[in-house]
Amino acid sequence: MSEAGFGRALRAFRFASPLQGSAPSSLSLVPPNPWPGDATRGRIMLTNVITLAGETVMVNGSPWSARAHEPWFAAMHSFEWLRDLRAVGGDAARRHARLLTSQWLDRRPKRGDISGRADVMGARVANWIAFHDFFCASADDGFRSRLFGSLALQARGLARALPGDLTGAPLLLAIKGLLASGACLESGEPRFLQAEKLLLRELPRQILADGCHAERNPTVQATILGALIDIRALYKAARYAMPEVLQHTIDRMTPALRFFRHGDGGLALFNGSQQGEALLLDTIVTQADARGRPLKRAPQAGFDRVALGRTVIIVDSGAPAPVKLDNRAHAGIASFEMSVGRERFIVNCGAHPGLSPWRTALAATAAHSTLTVADTNQVELLEGGGVRRRPPKVESHRDDSADGTLVEITHSGYCGLGVTHRRRLFLGDGGEDFRGEDSLIGTTPQRFAIRFHLHPDVHVSLTGNGRTALLRLGDGTGWRFRSDTDAIALDDSVYFGTGTPRRSNVIVLSGQTEGRGDTIVRWAFRREKRSATPSA
Repeated sequence: MSEAGFGRALRAFRFASPLQGSAPSSLSLVPPNPWPGDATRGRIMLTNVITLAGETVMVNGSPWSARAHEPWFAAMHSFEWLRDLRAVGGDAARRHARLLTSQWLDRRPKRGDISGRADVMGARVANWIAFHDFFCASADDGFRSRLFGSLALQARGLARALPGDLTGAPLLLAIKGLLASGACLESGEPRFLQAEKLLLRELPRQILADGCHAERNPTVQATILGALIDIRALYKAARYAMPEVLQHTIDRMTPALRFFRHGDGGLALFNGSQQGEALLLDTIVTQADARGRPLKRAPQAGFDRVALGRTVIIVDSGAPAPVKLDNRAHAGIASFEMSVGRERFIVNCGAHPGLSPWRTALAATAAHSTLTVADTNQVELLEGGGVRRRPPKVESHRDDSADGTLVEITHSGYCGLGVTHRRRLFLGDGGEDFRGEDSLIGTTPQRFAIRFHLHPDVHVSLTGNGRTALLRLGDGTGWRFRSDTDAIALDDSVYFGTGTPRRSNVIVLSGQTEGRGDTIVRWAFRREKRSATPSA
């Protein structure tokens, strides 16, 4: 038996006691919590204006009875916003955190209330424990007694609820809460053992061999890596033998997180992700303490990254996430994002963090920098999230040479329309020459459009012949776009990289398949040797 296995067996023998018991009056230990908050967001929260999950609510009275959508309430009930109030610091922020917590404790929730959802409960338990020193340590005895009484009840409820019907990232976050309650509350070892068993089951299910989370969402990648770092800290603080697989998983996930970061420090926008906070992402990578450069390829998840000079290209070269892990899946096969230095250039539109009419629109193929046939999504997206029809086949190939890197993706997401899409992307000349070729293979006549969504800071103008576009990035560098099609069009687009909409532009190449042989469209982005100065 391994040392870790012996330690688990010993704890099970020593602490084989029922989950019920009297409420604790203090924490057995307070785990470290290195994650930075947003002080600006916290100061606004002190004015009773709360922005969560892409929704801003002006609170009159208690926020727990406010009018808001479910994602806002899920975020509110998770208490992750304590991070922002801690960033503000001072007595006013501490008192406000206690006020909101007291109002929560005064609630009389109805059956089915979102606060009792296992993933929300797990996050709340973990956050109450993690931010104990900020908002609870110096509180009066009455507040502390009520808080710890609730913590004990929620810990027992979480133990009864897991795993339930939770899957994917929500289950891992709930497991983290159960582990925290087991490590930090007295008589919690049975819960710790239960959570540890679930953790060891879920890690190989959810974290792929390339280190990517199976949901294929960069934001989820960062969230789960941060959660695993917290779990590792719990083991160390409690002086429990840590399973080797936990450290190995952190070591694999960290290069994969670097894989998804652009030059500005934020994340690429695939499958419901958002840019995120660069400082928080930096902290996650630092706290992971895992060596390893960003991957060039994530073959199991289905992504490629090409970096040359100051240019980074990140490509979705895989199929949607598997069933039960595809709730955030987008129809963006063969889409790509491009950044130059710290400037985002070609983007996907992103995602709304909550429920809104934007959710379905932003998941559509047309909201991605790829090719669309007959205004149809490559995969059929369900209204509430998930995928009904999957592309029969997605193949990708990569060739790295002295001249540059070629990535080729072929998918049959449009086989029902009688065509197959093949995309070839090449980056060369020190990152200043990016070329692409989109082919539609089949004899069925179909209309198609190739879109290149531009970041809002990119200014674009068309030249007189309609075959060239001049582009100026936020840092003033100029690029020229060319295509062998008859005309290049500009249209309006929207960018949700930070959770709120910004107006932007999209370059569109439109056409129709010839109905005989392959239809091929070639295009290229080339950096101008002298800065171009197109009008906004």
